[in-house]
Amino acid sequence: METDTSMMRLENYALGQWVAGTGTGTPLHHAVTGAEVAVASSEGLDFKAMRDYARSVGGPALRAMTFHQRARILKALAQHLTARKDDFYRVSAWTGATRGDSWIDVDGGFGTLFAYASRGRREFPDETYYVDGGVESLSKGGTFIGRHICVPMEGVAVQINAFNFPVWGMLEKFATSFLAGVPSIVKPATVTSYLTEAVVKSMVDSGLLPAGTLQLVCGSAGDLLDHLDCQDSVAFTGSASTGLMLRSNRAILEHSVRFNQEADSLNYSMLGPDASPGTEEFDLFIKEVAREMTVKAGQKCTAIRRTLVHESMVADVTDALRKRLAGVKVGDPAVDGVRMGPLAGKGQVREVEKSVALLREGTELVFGGPGTLDVIGADAEQGAFFPTMLLYSDRPFERLQPHDVEAFGPVNTIMPYASVDEAIALARMGKGSLVGSLFTARDSVARDVALGTAAYHGRLMLINRHSARESTGHGSPMPGLVHGGPGRAGGGEEMGGVRGVMHYMQRTALQGSPQTVSAVTREWSKGANELLDRIHPFRKFFDELRIGETFITHRRTVTEADVVNFAGVSGDFFYAHMDDIAARESLFEKRVAHGYFVLSAAAGLFVDPAPGPVLANYGLEGLRFVKPVYVRDTIQARLTCKQKTAKEDREGQVPQGVVHWDVEVTNQDAEPVAVYTILTLVKRST
Repeated sequence: METDTSMMRLENYALGQWVAGTGTGTPLHHAVTGAEVAVASSEGLDFKAMRDYARSVGGPALRAMTFHQRARILKALAQHLTARKDDFYRVSAWTGATRGDSWIDVDGGFGTLFAYASRGRREFPDETYYVDGGVESLSKGGTFIGRHICVPMEGVAVQINAFNFPVWGMLEKFATSFLAGVPSIVKPATVTSYLTEAVVKSMVDSGLLPAGTLQLVCGSAGDLLDHLDCQDSVAFTGSASTGLMLRSNRAILEHSVRFNQEADSLNYSMLGPDASPGTEEFDLFIKEVAREMTVKAGQKCTAIRRTLVHESMVADVTDALRKRLAGVKVGDPAVDGVRMGPLAGKGQVREVEKSVALLREGTELVFGGPGTLDVIGADAEQGAFFPTMLLYSDRPFERLQPHDVEAFGPVNTIMPYASVDEAIALARMGKGSLVGSLFTARDSVARDVALGTAAYHGRLMLINRHSARESTGHGSPMPGLVHGGPGRAGGGEEMGGVRGVMHYMQRTALQGSPQTVSAVTREWSKGANELLDRIHPFRKFFDELRIGETFITHRRTVTEADVVNFAGVSGDFFYAHMDDIAARESLFEKRVAHGYFVLSAAAGLFVDPAPGPVLANYGLEGLRFVKPVYVRDTIQARLTCKQKTAKEDREGQVPQGVVHWDVEVTNQDAEPVAVYTILTLVKRST
């Protein structure tokens, strides 16, 4: 992989081949030195052919795989990239990133691949589709039911990313779409596309990706969006104005193309009125605000733009931030001690300058700004450097610039509030944000602020001295949580665990008989056919078990001795089990057996005690005690094979799978008293 700073022509990966775009292209520059390092062009690409290639080659290959197979590829890909991350760090330095900045982008991206690889095997079935939710009963007799099934869309996922995270921004979208079974066409922001290209080349070189599942456009997206239809989707990260332009594309509107937008926003951080100087929360707040201003030189869509402080602490906060920001050394990230590098390019410097000019119309400068930039190890004129700037708005309800204008760099505005209600109102004036944070030791304040601002924010971080040590930070979206927000933030969601994958799938309601629906989903539902066999199901290997295979146990009558003995063994002497008088006055009207005794007795009824293919009880889900069991009641259990999932083979481990058993325990009147699902680890014969 090319890692020096000599000028190179970036390549696009289209139709399974690396091709350089034609024409003069767009020169790309080293953010620190200003030297030209690459030229990007997508001229000459046939975007319709790229879409068709993804749909005809990549899509079928992915849809033929199960979630688990796709997840294993993601894990192998993450391992492959991690082993080569030093190469990517060298290229990342061209963007002006410090090593810490690169860690967020590069390692954060690879970590997202690992996270979805794990989630794909834990939370999705070893199937090509996903059954969402439980059975919906649609008829009195139970012969007509409904279920929801999610299948991959049969189009392409077009992913348009911002310049600030050329690795993580790509991989957070790619991980979810690939796991869903949908091929991707990746279009990074041109200014830092050389880093995305380096990572994609390594992904392709790994040989892990089926043909057509990943394509790359370095340069303009041309007429790509014009060729999309209802099976395609677009995931966009960037400015609200660009998002609006893309969203207005005629094909997207006419065909209802799914469009997920994550836009830059005016995120807030609030210091609680209790967090006065000298408290741990005050110090944590100052550290976080300064960090969010300087990490990636403030070029994060989640960075703190508005700092809300009780009016009695404005001077203390301003002084503390001045002191902390004054210690931040700006310059070439390769120089020891430099904590903040340049912006991504000269174009970004001009954009931030324009935004700051607008902000200054309603604020005063309290730290930094023009003439304060002292660059270490580089030429401030040649590089894309910009000073940290701390502004103050004394009338934040009247002067609206800080609520309307975002300077996408190391710029932040302090605003005072007189009460928590005022602070909540200020937080909401951002018109929709990705994230807000609060530093307070009072849970009552946390509750008021969370409930007061949640409707306007995609994520809220509530920090005190107890959570700070392990906190991932205000500006760090996590794979298991949604990354997006309402209003100005775009109205979309990325990641979010299962939710992120579902963005690339069609949820369809199935209606039919229990047997037919079970045949489609390969998951037994009550009312579907039950398969009886003289061989106990616990004597069968995983491969031999059939969905719907049912075992009906013998009966057992519950005695008073059972209840007394179970109380002695468990230590559960609850009055409803042991006190005749109190039980008569309760809703039970007489003494009842322990629910967990019923559970244990049912296990005794259906477990085959001799050694066999069953290795262990793996867990229990959905337990409900639906009717009390009294002394002298007779119980019986019905055990049905509901679902099977083969586990990944591991060295030194017996091949095995997880079997989900539907269990229904009934009384002498055939009424259900307990229902649940148990999971067993069962040996595979091959």
